[in-house]
Amino acid sequence: MAETHTRTLDTTGATLRYDVRPGTGTDDRPLLLIGSPMDATGFTTLASHFPDRTVVTYDPRGVGRSERTDGAAESLPEEHADDLARLIEALGSGPVDLFASSGGAVNALALVARRGDLVHTLVAHEPPTAQLLPDREAALEACAGVHATYLREGWGPGMAAFLAVTSRKGPFPADWADEPAPSPAAFGLPTEDDGSRDDPLLGRNIRGCTSYRPDLAALRAAPTRIVVAAGKESEGEFAARAAAAVAEGLGTTLAVFPSHHGGFLGGEFGQHGAPAEFAETLRAVLNDDRD
Repeated sequence: MAETHTRTLDTTGATLRYDVRPGTGTDDRPLLLIGSPMDATGFTTLASHFPDRTVVTYDPRGVGRSERTDGAAESLPEEHADDLARLIEALGSGPVDLFASSGGAVNALALVARRGDLVHTLVAHEPPTAQLLPDREAALEACAGVHATYLREGWGPGMAAFLAVTSRKGPFPADWADEPAPSPAAFGLPTEDDGSRDDPLLGRNIRGCTSYRPDLAALRAAPTRIVVAAGKESEGEFAARAAAAVAEGLGTTLAVFPSHHGGFLGGEFGQHGAPAEFAETLRAVLNDDRD
């Protein structure tokens, strides 16, 4: 790929770092790849499958190279949406195509509800919002429980609780809190508390992300083409069920992508999906409505 250019952008309460990889093709519409709280490094493999497109990645506020400057302990999708709007405007290219995964997909839905003029096509991959699920109350309590476990016991127990929530198949029962707490050791996680409480996932983003209610009316009225997607192997899991609920609320068909929640990963963070197949599917979806 062409040389990557890293840029800095000051927004309300944060200083963002983002990367621009110029493409070799004739398509002048940038492809913005976002996650949350995953930083830009998580899209290294996926970006490599789009050498013809100008690809933009960034570190969300409070993650990686992007610092929060307001001292806030937690981040909200509305804040991330404002950051994204400013970033797209700074590109000066007009509307972008946007692939957003996990918490990034929640933030992208918040962006399009407010500023649909900035996004041509949004592919929202497994947005983990609990608000549209039939087991909404139990799901929200489970996610809040992850945050509480982290604050009370530290990263290992908090991450074990997170993995138990995200890997559960099917609805959360009303008595989920009575289930035995998952053991960090069972997941190969540390059991000792290092005292830190600033983890981007468990501390800063999980409550705001999972409790965000998409504005379905605003999304349906937006000029943006919205495709909600979930991984084939994710069926029945929290984020995939949430994606199906969002698609239903928008009156669209859920797109099925290869692999799982991290299907685009090619070894980043020690995780592997099916990045070549994932990129092929993403390209087909993006090309399905070219002007």
